[in-house]
Amino acid sequence: MANLQLANLQGANLQGANLQGTDLYGANLQGANLQEANLYGADLQEAKLEGANLQGAKLGGAKLERAYLIEANLEGTNLQGAKLGGAKLERAKLERAYLIEANLQGTDLYGANLQGANLQEANLYGADLQEAKLEGANLQGAKLERAKLERAKLERAYLIEANLEGAYLIEANLQEANLQGANLKWTFLIGANFKEAKLEGANLEGANLKEAELGRANLQGASLERTNLKNAHLEGTNLEGANLERADLQGAHHLSFDQLSKVKTLYDTKLDEEFLVPLKKKYPALFEKPNE
Repeated sequence: MANLQLANLQGANLQGANLQGTDLYGANLQGANLQEANLYGADLQEAKLEGANLQGAKLGGAKLERAYLIEANLEGTNLQGAKLGGAKLERAKLERAYLIEANLQGTDLYGANLQGANLQEANLYGADLQEAKLEGANLQGAKLERAKLERAKLERAYLIEANLEGAYLIEANLQEANLQGANLKWTFLIGANFKEAKLEGANLEGANLKEAELGRANLQGASLERTNLKNAHLEGTNLEGANLERADLQGAHHLSFDQLSKVKTLYDTKLDEEFLVPLKKKYPALFEKPNE
C-alpha cells in the first residue's frame, strides 16, 4: 500500500489513476483531477479535496472522515460503504452518487446537490443538509435522526421507512415525496410542503406541522398523536384511519367534516367549534378513549 500521507498533490492530474488502498491521510488534493480514479478503500481522512474533480471515481469503502470536500465534484461517484463522518461537503456536487450504507454521521452537506443520489440505508444522523438538493434521491431506510434539513428540496424523494425522528425540516419541500412507514416522531415540520406526499402508515407522533402544506397528501393509517397541525393546509388530505389522539387541528385550512369522520380517533383532539359540536353528535364513538 503506497504511503502518500500529507503529500502535496494540489492541482495534480490523476485521472483514471489506480490508488486503491493508498494512504492519503491529510494529503493536499485541492483542485486535483481524480476523475474515474480507483480510490477503493483508500485512506483520505482529513485530506484537502476542495474543488477536486472526483466525478465517476471509485471510493467504495474509502475513509473520508473529516475530509474537506467543499465544492468538490462527486457526480456519479461510487461511495458505497464509505466513511464520511464529520466530512465537509458544503455545496458539493453529488448528483446520482452511489452512497448506499455510507456513514455520513454529522457530515456538513449544506447546499450540496444530491439529486437522484442513492442513499439507501445511509447513516445521516445529525448531518447538516440545510438547503440541500435531494430531488428524486433514494433515502429508503436512511438514518436521519436529528438531521438538519431546513429548506431542503426533497420533491419526489424516496423516504420509505426512513428514520427522521427529531429532524429539522422547517420549510422543506417534500412535494410528492414517498414517506410510507417513515418515522417522523417529534420532527420540526413548520411550514413544510407535503403536497401530494405519500405518508401512509407514517409515524408523526408529536411532530410540529404548524402551517404545513398537506394538500392531497395521503395520511391513511398514519399516527398523528399529539401532533401540532395548527393552521395547516389540509385540502383533500386523506386522513382515513389516522390516529389524531390529542392532536391540535385548531385553525386548520380546508379541513372538512367528511375528512374528520373517517379518522381512527378524535380523543382529546383540539378542534374548532364548527367541527367539534356536530362530530360529537353524529360520531360520538370517535371521542371515546381508544382501546390500548
